[in-house]
Amino acid sequence: MPGEIIDRPNPQPLPSHIKDNVLSLAVKLEKAKLETSEAKGLQEFRRAANYIAAAMIFLHDNVLLERDLTFDDIKPRLLGHWGTCPGLTLVYSHLNLLATKHDQDIIFVVGPGHGAPGILASLWLEGSLERFYPQYSRTKQGLHNLITKFSTPSGFPSHVDAETPGSIHEGGELGYALSVAYGAVMDKPDLVVACIVGDGESETGPTATAWHAAKYIDPKESGAVIPIVHVNGFKISERTIYGCMDGKEMATLFTGYGYQPRFVEDLDDIDTDLCTSMEWALGEIYRIQKAARSGKPIMKPRWPVLILRTPKGWSGPKKVHGEIVEGSFHSHQVPLMAAKKDKEELKQLQDWLSSYKPNELFTNDGDVAEDIVQIIPKDDSKKLGQQIDTYGSYEELKLPNWKTFGIKKGEQASCMQACGSLLDQTFVDNPHSIRVFSPDELVSNKLDAVFKHTGRNFQWDKFSHGQGGRVIEILSEHTCQGFMQGYTLTGRTALFPSYESFLGIIHTMMVQYSKFNKMARETTWREDISSINYIETSTWTRQEHNGFSHQNPSFIGAVLNLKPTAARVYLPPDANTFLSTLAHCLRSKNYVNLMVGSKQPQPVYLSPDEAESHCRAGASVWKFASTDDGLNPDVVLVGIGAELTFEVIEAAAMLRKLVPHLRVRVINVTDLMVLGLEGSHPHALSHNDFDALFTADKPIHFNYHGYANELKGLLFGRPNLHRITIEAYDEEGSTTTPLDMMLRNRVSRWHVVDVALKGAAVGNARVRVDMHEMRANNMHELKKTQEYIMRTGKDPDGAYDTPDF
Repeated sequence: MPGEIIDRPNPQPLPSHIKDNVLSLAVKLEKAKLETSEAKGLQEFRRAANYIAAAMIFLHDNVLLERDLTFDDIKPRLLGHWGTCPGLTLVYSHLNLLATKHDQDIIFVVGPGHGAPGILASLWLEGSLERFYPQYSRTKQGLHNLITKFSTPSGFPSHVDAETPGSIHEGGELGYALSVAYGAVMDKPDLVVACIVGDGESETGPTATAWHAAKYIDPKESGAVIPIVHVNGFKISERTIYGCMDGKEMATLFTGYGYQPRFVEDLDDIDTDLCTSMEWALGEIYRIQKAARSGKPIMKPRWPVLILRTPKGWSGPKKVHGEIVEGSFHSHQVPLMAAKKDKEELKQLQDWLSSYKPNELFTNDGDVAEDIVQIIPKDDSKKLGQQIDTYGSYEELKLPNWKTFGIKKGEQASCMQACGSLLDQTFVDNPHSIRVFSPDELVSNKLDAVFKHTGRNFQWDKFSHGQGGRVIEILSEHTCQGFMQGYTLTGRTALFPSYESFLGIIHTMMVQYSKFNKMARETTWREDISSINYIETSTWTRQEHNGFSHQNPSFIGAVLNLKPTAARVYLPPDANTFLSTLAHCLRSKNYVNLMVGSKQPQPVYLSPDEAESHCRAGASVWKFASTDDGLNPDVVLVGIGAELTFEVIEAAAMLRKLVPHLRVRVINVTDLMVLGLEGSHPHALSHNDFDALFTADKPIHFNYHGYANELKGLLFGRPNLHRITIEAYDEEGSTTTPLDMMLRNRVSRWHVVDVALKGAAVGNARVRVDMHEMRANNMHELKKTQEYIMRTGKDPDGAYDTPDF
């Protein structure tokens, strides 16, 4: 069956069956008159930007068409995406004018990040590239460098990324632009973020939910977003959903989301149409904000949204070899793929580039024409590529001394409840620079102490409207992640607590963000930012009541796969170590911090001072549970994770009674990265330190919260790995009891005892003599416990009493 055949450019959607009167929901405006100089500046900016964008995809030389093109002028590899560029340059030119006329701080978040040529061309025109990259000066040589090096190893990549001035969004994976934009304006009352969302990106689940983000914006304390839905009708090889929806369907959709939709679609006078619409949108924002800031807030304000309809690949080749290009998916990437070897395509490229009349747009030395300069802000700080919030506005938190929230050693306490109190005071001390983004789980995760002095920030709920709450709860992990990214990349600090099993939903978002941050660290001009901080709780070890679907620690592995300059994974074993870890993570910069811990009451093993020392080391011998403070052990038992460590301590207590002559060293690892091979991570133990802690030759058993392969990967390359055994989560679970979860995954105290007996028997003859009998009795006790749980539906009494040494 043949693929989709487009028989006309820019096909219109079929009419819907919705009544015509719903079109009254779309905003009608009387077009404002553009000044002649403004109109000319906008048109010439766009012509120049489109010329540069197209040239970046094709030209290896002769970048100003000072002679006819030859095959030698064409790049050997043609890379880039043309189709979205004309829409991006159109919006960019008008945002420049808007910033100039209103002295308004504007960030441009670009959903169609593959349209980098259009964005880079606009940044060159406004002089922002030159500010950060002198080799791209607004001269003939600077333009030559930009065009010829694009999509080569020595130039800009084909997607908007951290190397792109003004960017706060990695433009590869689609779906996240809108939530990032809304996160950026939170607690920035004077900021406007224009966010262009392509109609392809609009088909993603994260974007669909992000339209509700406006309901979490308090206009009294925060800025605003101007969403621009760019409907050019096509994806890579098919029409888009929005491209097949008529005006009635689009108007009702966005009205239902809570917006005032304004269609921008007059192709014969697009500049007047878009300029009028942007002025209206900014005016609506000012009106809503003025009401809120004067004490008369509008409940459920209807924020503006612009629906921009222009042809895909507008101003490019109409047809190539008889196939429709402009206004079809054929313009998505490179319209003239054979331009380096096909004379007809080379001629078309010559005609296409010449149609922009570059000789009218650039001076003899390569600078831009004066009419273009007139619509660009004179103040560099107002240019879209030089907004300080996008690269240099980090606000350091004022953190309380976490030890004041510490728990007395020997008591029982929930890590999460203790951390809630620390966060509560942090909110009090930093009322506008830290937020929590959570998928409706704070109370369940026992972090509800944060609500002592703050609340939720859901503006459509009359019970939380206009109260400045520091907590946003929305049942979309993607939206929480996008909010956190936008908030963090504009200088603030955020925390994302979640059920452990569902953080994996934003795995690729986190990876995309870490790529952005990696490249940001490699620039000379992006300053430090706060780390992004995840708390994983409601972990598999205590999700026995929810069942197998809620038992999944795989996000640990996702973070471990990041660059060692970014990855930080912590599994604090008790409340004081978690408090110390949380305080450290909130102070840290540029990392991806993952903290994994229990929400249920656990023994507090360490005093605040001991916890601080333990966390600083990342791992240490727990002498209270070891034989003779851990000296000369027969076997080393290692707990990683709160419940897994408890099982190790229980096992050590059982061994002390069962086999007094078996010598045990108990270790807790709270910083997972210390286990890596020397030099593999900044926190990795040296070989000498590893041997000092774990011994050089004794059997070592790890009882680990995550998947065994994660530890195997970290430990790979360490000497004498044959002496190491690992038990970990093994994809066994159900709706059962906490202790049964340990039993099913072979990480229970009895399993640890069994491994310890086998390991100690290697070097301890007294253990070896009775090993078989002791193992048999131990496994008998295990089976009795399993039978009791199956019979009664509960764990044996005293199963979680703190052992007495």
